Amino acid sequence: MRITEIKPYAVWVGNRNQMLVKVETDEGIYGWGEAGFSGRELAVKGVVEHYREFLMGRDPMRRGGLWQEMYRSQYFEGGRTLTAAISAIDLALYDIVGKKLGVPVYDLLGGRHRDEVPVFATTPGPYGPDMIEQAREFMESGITAFRLSYDGMDINRGGVFEPRESIANSAEWLIKARAELGNQAVIGVDYHHRLNVAETASFCQMMPSHTLDFLEEPIRDETPEAYEVLRGMTDVPFAIGEEFASKWQFLPYLERGITNYARVDVCNVGGFTESMKVAGWAEAHYIDLMPHNPLGPVCTAASVHLGAAVPNFAWLEINLARATNPDYEIFPQQVEFDGRVYRLPEAPGLGVDVDETKLSEPFAFWEPPHPTRRDGSHTNW
Repeated sequence: MRITEIKPYAVWVGNRNQMLVKVETDEGIYGWGEAGFSGRELAVKGVVEHYREFLMGRDPMRRGGLWQEMYRSQYFEGGRTLTAAISAIDLALYDIVGKKLGVPVYDLLGGRHRDEVPVFATTPGPYGPDMIEQAREFMESGITAFRLSYDGMDINRGGVFEPRESIANSAEWLIKARAELGNQAVIGVDYHHRLNVAETASFCQMMPSHTLDFLEEPIRDETPEAYEVLRGMTDVPFAIGEEFASKWQFLPYLERGITNYARVDVCNVGGFTESMKVAGWAEAHYIDLMPHNPLGPVCTAASVHLGAAVPNFAWLEINLARATNPDYEIFPQQVEFDGRVYRLPEAPGLGVDVDETKLSEPFAFWEPPHPTRRDGSHTNW
């Protein structure tokens, strides 16, 4: 079997761009992958087109070797743009191999450890009473792990975001949420790397112990030493890693005990080939995976297979609006959400398909908001 075509699709799907990749073979078997580098999809498309030039005619069964060749074939190795492209191709190759052998991808990864993949949801509304009510509805439906909202101020419209105001207001409502939802609720919050070390420490110290079960990405990840200092200032578990583009980026966070949940993104870190290495490393340090999954059905399917195939797994991120209102026109075959968990697909490969003829909405330039502090200085979105 040989690769005959690699097609990148940077297209608008629903309410965002998606970077989908289709790999075709001379046996008529094809696979789908997705890259997770949001907001810079055209850059990833260019990398996929470059990889296409030397992957044509190659054997897709040799996916591990092809991963190494893509990663090592330039002097300037790695980086999120390159590994997002590698991820999409790697997922598509696993999809092909699963279809060729007639088995689900999780069987290629060592077989299933579980029959269903648990999820965590995120309250869609603003922080406040509605947030607590939405969390209560999650629990009534059987979803007991979730991220709560926080005071985002005007950040999503590119307006003002003042961290000190946000953390003070958010802490009050998180304390109320824990009191009303009880200890059976697994409560987290994602600050989207919008704080610094002192602000994060103050935020955690504003709340009684066990208000939060996890705090996700409070500061930027470029300097592990900063997270290490922060780790010594609070007992709140951290969930870190959705931006990581390799096992090497995970290395200090796992080996120094900086993170407590590995937020691996199968569409960014390097596909299944790299995710399984991160999973093994995390298992050796008694750390569970908590995969990042904000994209489309291809990403979700891949994340479900990963969640099935590793022993150290906590919850898979879910977009409830998308999961409960699936787009069968573009994605006629999907991994199904039953309202509480993802059931494992039995179909060969990923168990997801894409109707190429429906990928007709052109790529739309999208840029995240550019929020500022009150003094006019730029801050992280």
